Amino acid sequence: MERKMLGLKLTDKISCKEIRNKTQVSDIVQYIAKQKWKWAGHVARLQDNRWTLRVTEWQPKNGKRSRGRQARRWRDDIVRTMGNTWTREAKDREEWRRGAEGCILLWMDGA
Repeated sequence: MERKMLGLKLTDKISCKEIRNKTQVSDIVQYIAKQKWKWAGHVARLQDNRWTLRVTEWQPKNGKRSRGRQARRWRDDIVRTMGNTWTREAKDREEWRRGAEGCILLWMDGA
């Protein structure tokens, strides 16, 4: 779509990064990852017993998931990137924001 906006063809041999710089269109995957990161920090900093925090930390009683390829949970990307202590690390808002850029790039590579 961006090539069409600029009137380019595939045979013009212009890289996607160059095109993205010219059009200034943001990558939707990167935007979603950034919003997810911000929401995760917000949820981790909640002080009361809201359902968002309870659902994020909930573990099944028997501790097992069904057979086959495991469905990715919302927090799996965060745990994979930051480890199981991500909720403690997110308490420091400034540190959480500084770590956002690198972690978002990791998510995009692993997605």
